This record gives sequence, C-alpha cells and structure tokens, in this order.
Amino acid sequence: MKKKILYIVTIILMIGLLTGCGKAKLKNGEELVAKVDGYKITADTLYKELKEKYAVEVLIDDIDHELLDTKYKTDENETKQVDDEIAKMKETYGNDETVFLQAIKQIYQANSVDELRKMLSLEYKRNLAIRDYVKDNEVTDDEVTTYYETKVIGDVKASHIFIASNAKDSDSTDEKEKKEEKAKKEAEDIIKKLKKGESFESLAKKYSDDKTTSAKGGDLGYFNKDDNFDDDFVSAAASLEKGKYTTEPVKTKYGYEIILKVDEKDKEKKEDIEDEIRYSLAEEKLSADTSSTTYYKRLQKWREKQGLKFEDSSVKKLYDDYMESLTKDSTEE
Repeated sequence: MKKKILYIVTIILMIGLLTGCGKAKLKNGEELVAKVDGYKITADTLYKELKEKYAVEVLIDDIDHELLDTKYKTDENETKQVDDEIAKMKETYGNDETVFLQAIKQIYQANSVDELRKMLSLEYKRNLAIRDYVKDNEVTDDEVTTYYETKVIGDVKASHIFIASNAKDSDSTDEKEKKEEKAKKEAEDIIKKLKKGESFESLAKKYSDDKTTSAKGGDLGYFNKDDNFDDDFVSAAASLEKGKYTTEPVKTKYGYEIILKVDEKDKEKKEDIEDEIRYSLAEEKLSADTSSTTYYKRLQKWREKQGLKFEDSSVKKLYDDYMESLTKDSTEE
C-alpha cells in the first residue's frame, strides 16, 4: 500500500542532510549510507529507489485526493460504506481491537483506524469518478435509446394473490421441490377460479398469503422498478394489458404470484431521465468488467479528463511507467 508522504519527505530530507556532512564517501564522491559484506548503499541509490518505488504512489494519492475531495464531498453514503467495511474487517478478527490494528498495519500499512478510513474513502471516491467517466464517455446515445424503449416503464398499478412456498434453506432438495409444486398447484387452481368468473378481489381476500394486501383485495397501488419489488414480478405486471391477469403463476423467490394489471401511467420522457439511464448503463458496464486492468485504465483517463499534466519530465516518466505496470493486460505477458 501507499506510504505516507510525510514519511517519504522525511527520509529524503535525511538523505539530503547526509550529503556534505563529512561522512564517508566513495572514490566517485557519492555519499555512503551503509555497507555490509562489501555491498555498499549510497545516498543516491537510496534516494532513487525511494523515488521510484514509493514517491510515485504517494504522488498519485495526493493528486487524486486533490481532484476527488473537491468534486465528491464525503456524505452519508460514503460514511456508511466505509463504516460497514471497517466493521466487517473487525468481525473477521473476532472484534479484537489489538489484533485488528496489527492486521491493518501489516496488510494496509495503516497505523490507525483513521488512516484506514482515509484509504477506504479514497477508494470509494475513485469508484464514483470511474462511474462518472463511464457514464460520460462509454455509454452511447444508441444504448440510451434502447434502454429507454425496452426497460423503462410507466408506474404500474396492480393487485396480486400471493401463494407462499414456505420452503426453507434447511429443507432438503426434495422437500423444497414438493413445497414449490404444492404452491404452484394452488396458484393454478386459483387461476381456474378466475377463468370461471370469480372476482380477483374476493379470491385475494380468501387465498393470498400476503396479509398486508389481502384485506384490500390484493391492491398494491402504483409501483415501478427499483421499488423493492421482485424483477420478475414487475416485468410480468408491466407486460400485461390493462384489466388482464397472468394466466400462469409467476415464480418469485418467495413463491408464486397471480397478478392483475389495473392501470399504467405514461412513462417519463427520455430527456427527463436520460442522466439516470446513463448511470444505470454505466453500472451495467462496470459490473460486466471488473478487471483491475480496466479499472486503472479508466482511472488514468479520468485524470487526463481533469487536466492532469506533469511539468517535470522525470516525474511524468515515473507516472507513465507505473500506470503501464498497472494497466498491462495479463494476456500480453
């Protein structure tokens, strides 16, 4: 992990102070820092190794903090995610504070929880930056149009009759299958009653296992995607004609549903929700490609978009070489 910039600067300053202080020098005039079994370490060599191995990483962190902390202010979402990650880490070590602190020092080179929190905060904000980069540079207009036409729906109003399978994780495969089949058969029998003319409302009151809505004839009100409804349920409801019900039970993770579509509102105009669509498509692209190579490539391009430039050619080469090592495709090796 990254070393603290103060630590690097301190070491470099110490090396600088060694030069010209009357210490041992080699024939070529270089300052000798240490030697063992004839192997000599000079101040110049130590400085170069520190600069190449650590300084560029610290520099990148410093640049990203400057760019990200201004653009992405710490909010409740970030604080919660960081807190949750730290809590999970602590749980891994049995919530033993001493063991936890030793672990984060060894694994992350973090000397305190506050240092770890800063690292996790930087990672969180980098992910936000990458998501914005993908949204603005990789999502195409055609993709937005296709998403709008095929996935965006107006608010749907529906009623349902829910038949729970009551299958448990502890059940055997055979037990689960029997319970699923029993629930499906019950749902099919209710559909037969609907086809014979019995009212949806009365059947919901009598048979639905959703006691919150059964008293209202299964009325769910208006809903849309991302409203804590099962995706298969929403898709089935949206595909129905107004006033029609599903003629086959709809399988969800909890059991089987019979859905009656009562109404549907016009969906929002594309231009009004285009930004939301682009974010959704960006999330899909990020989920589809989680390689570290792509991650660093996108982060590098994002920095360039923010106007990152190096005035020192040697520092630029260090940065370029370091980023090349991170973005090199493993298949190229």
